[in-house]
Amino acid sequence: MSSTGSTYGDIHRYEPPRESTAAAIAIVLLTVVEIVFVGLFAYGLTSGWAAGPAGEPANMFLGTILGLIFIDLAFILALYRKEFLPDVMIVKKRRRKWEDLYVREEDADGNELGGDMVEQFKRAVYPYYKR
Repeated sequence: MSSTGSTYGDIHRYEPPRESTAAAIAIVLLTVVEIVFVGLFAYGLTSGWAAGPAGEPANMFLGTILGLIFIDLAFILALYRKEFLPDVMIVKKRRRKWEDLYVREEDADGNELGGDMVEQFKRAVYPYYKR
């Protein structure tokens, strides 16, 4: 579904998500693996695996488990984003590469101090504020 509008915020392209059953099952299985890794990591910390003179191998083991936790979480989020979120392209204003987000051409020389403080605050908080 596409629109022909060219004003800010118009949806240029909208593709609905696939929502496949295989992805949902994979997310559930990866979540179970994530829970197992988190439980193993928490048990290792509370039981003091890394304490004592031979703590280096246990520290490496706990670090590996922590890394696997984040990698598994990355796969879960990537699958969710790809399969369950729509692909939407929104029309935005094009800007020159050198142009700062908050500076307009008419304000390049600066503003007087304290003049129209409410408008300056609105533009600082929301840079795409329309006149």
